[in-house]
Amino acid sequence: MLDLGTIVKAYDIRGLVPEQLDAQVAHRVGAAFVHVTGADALVVGYDMRPSSPELAAAFADGAAGQGADVIDIGLSSTDQLYFASGHLDLPGAMFTASHNPARYNGIKLCGAGAAPFGAESGLADVRALAESGPLQRVRQPGTVSRRDVLAAYADHLTGLVDISRNRRLTVVVDAGNGMAGHTVPAVFRDLPVDIVPLYFELDGTFPNHEANPLDPDNLLDLQAAVRSAHADIGLAFDGDADRCFVVDETGQPVSPSTITALVAVRELAREPGGTVIHNLITSRAVPEIIREHGGVPVRTRVGHSFIKEEMARSGAIFGGEHSAHYYFRDFWRADTGMLAALHVLAALGSQPRPLSELVRAFHRYAASGEINSRVADQARAMAAVETAYAGLAGAQLDHVDGLTVQTDGWWFNVRPSNTEPLLRLNVEAADDASVERIRDEVLSVIRAES
Repeated sequence: MLDLGTIVKAYDIRGLVPEQLDAQVAHRVGAAFVHVTGADALVVGYDMRPSSPELAAAFADGAAGQGADVIDIGLSSTDQLYFASGHLDLPGAMFTASHNPARYNGIKLCGAGAAPFGAESGLADVRALAESGPLQRVRQPGTVSRRDVLAAYADHLTGLVDISRNRRLTVVVDAGNGMAGHTVPAVFRDLPVDIVPLYFELDGTFPNHEANPLDPDNLLDLQAAVRSAHADIGLAFDGDADRCFVVDETGQPVSPSTITALVAVRELAREPGGTVIHNLITSRAVPEIIREHGGVPVRTRVGHSFIKEEMARSGAIFGGEHSAHYYFRDFWRADTGMLAALHVLAALGSQPRPLSELVRAFHRYAASGEINSRVADQARAMAAVETAYAGLAGAQLDHVDGLTVQTDGWWFNVRPSNTEPLLRLNVEAADDASVERIRDEVLSVIRAES
């Protein structure tokens, strides 16, 4: 019996090819997805990894074997797949392992209209059905047809943010040999920007650096190119181009929390009083700025399923995560780094100041970044941290996602990894010295349990 326990995660499917994920697995998942969703038709896209076309074709054959018509959009970014799902109002499957190394691949699934499809919204059922054995093909299988949606995707995005009258900007883009090399030329084609491209060649072996901008080492080439070209801004995308990281004209990274606040202000100017989602490791500046501009901030757990569900419940206009995922109501509540990038370019190009000055108003606190600690027992280590801070005067503790401890001057969050024996720590305070003090205090408790 097939066991998919090691590759079916909370939000997607991801594993080594072919040891954990191969054409047989993809075929079964495709068939099971049709059964669980009841879809008559669906859309499939894939990234530039060498294994992606074969896996996507197997998935499509499995789905068609259960009677569903499959629209194959070919090479695409994840947010391009979400566009197709939303535009066509069909469930979708994207073959990508995002920022993971070349030996990995995966499947991101969504419901019709780019609706979230995670462990609690169908993925667990897909896993169970796929594990139970191959499903018998129906008498009248569906068809598989090709459709190019890249131009429509680009038109949709540029229709949401108008930068046609802005000053001309020089923009360095590091595609990391990922799917931004496919989407950026289409989206930026008629905009007042001069692109300096880095690693636009689609190559799923990632010959230059991993397509993971969360790792500061992977931003070094972009930072150097921005300074060398005297560019106005630098953009770095991950492998499937659904996340976008920003560096200013000096090569300094701009925090995703800062980008969240900037985009929130723009969206609130368009729809005053709107609700904006932020996850609990986003800077405290984000909800402060949302309130200052008349909006309603709503705090959620980390993870795109929680963001999307809360956006649907609250009617939020925008949502941001500190991992550089940005969600827009006008993009079917799905995440798109490309639309966030357009907002930043619009804000920058509509006024004369450099980016470093523009974003200063959105950056208020010092932060540690995410620090991982390997522990023998996650629950015991979490309990030790809670015991250490439960009696602290003026502290508020909550368990929305892991443990958050807040005071007037600082906060930290510790939460367990879903896939590894790790605890993840984030600290924010008024200054670097306070961050270092709290960080070291909490880490001493955690690592005493390792």
